[in-house]
Amino acid sequence: MDGRFKGIFPALLTPFDRDDNINKQALAQLIERNIRAGVSGFYVAGSTAEVFMLTESERYQVYETVAEVAGGRVRLIAHIGAISTKQAVEYGRLAGSLGYDAVSAVPPFYYKFTKEQIRRHYFTIASEVGLPVLLYNFPDNSGVSFGFEDFAGFLKNPEFIGLKHTSSDYFMLQRIKEAFPDKLVYNGYDEMFICGLATGCDGGVGSTYNFMADKFIRMMEKYQKGDTAGAYTEQRVVNRIIGTLKKVGVMEGTKELLCQLGIDCGRARSPYSVLGEQERRFIAAEVLPLL
Repeated sequence: MDGRFKGIFPALLTPFDRDDNINKQALAQLIERNIRAGVSGFYVAGSTAEVFMLTESERYQVYETVAEVAGGRVRLIAHIGAISTKQAVEYGRLAGSLGYDAVSAVPPFYYKFTKEQIRRHYFTIASEVGLPVLLYNFPDNSGVSFGFEDFAGFLKNPEFIGLKHTSSDYFMLQRIKEAFPDKLVYNGYDEMFICGLATGCDGGVGSTYNFMADKFIRMMEKYQKGDTAGAYTEQRVVNRIIGTLKKVGVMEGTKELLCQLGIDCGRARSPYSVLGEQERRFIAAEVLPLL
C-alpha cells in the first residue's frame, strides 16, 4: 500500500457564487486552507460536493480547478460515480488526464441493478480508466448493500486499492481490513471516526474535514500513539459540533460556517434550504467558539 494514501482526505464541497455558478476562487481558498492544515489529499466531486446536482460542465470545472490548485502537492481521488458506466468512464479518463491519483465511484443506483451488473460496472471502470479504483460503500444513500464476500470479490484484484466505508457496520470494516491488510480502508462517518480507527482504518474521508481537518489529524495521531483518551476527547468535540450543525442542516451549516471563516462558499444548491439570520447567528454563537 502507498503510505501517501493514508490519512485525512476532506470530501471537498462545491462553493457557489451569488449567481449559483461555481466559485473557483473560494474553492482554491478551501484547498489552500486544508493543505496548510496538513491533509493527505482530497476526495473530489463526491456526495459533499453536491455532485448529483452539478451539470456535466460544472463537474469538469471542479475536477480541473482542484487539479490546477493542488498542483501535485497532495493525493487526489476523483469521485466519478454515475448511473451510466459510459459517463463514469468519461469522468475517470478526464481525471486521469488531469493527474489524479485514483478514482472512486458510488454504485450505480435508482434502477436497482443486480450485483452482477454492478460488478461489471466497476470492472469496466477499472479496465478502461487505468487508474486505481477505490470502492464507495454508502448503503444508506445508494440503496446498494454489499456484504463481505462481495467486497472480497473486488479487493482480491490489484486494480481495486480499497474502500471508502460510509457505514456503521464496523464489524465488516474489521473483517475487510483483516483479510486485506494491504488495501486501504477509509472511514466515512465523521462522527464515528474513532470507531474506524479502532477497527483498522487507514484514514478518513469526510464532509466536516472541510473546516476542521486539524481535529481529525490530531485524533488520528493521538490514537496511533496510544493516547486513546486524547483521541476520544477530540471525537467528543467533533461530535458536539456535528450535533449542533444538524440543527440547521449539516450541508447548509457547513457552507455558512466556512463563509464565517472567510471563505465565501455561498449556499447549498436547491432543494437545500436557505439559512436565515437567526440560524447564521446560531452558528456564530454555538459552533465558531468550538473550532
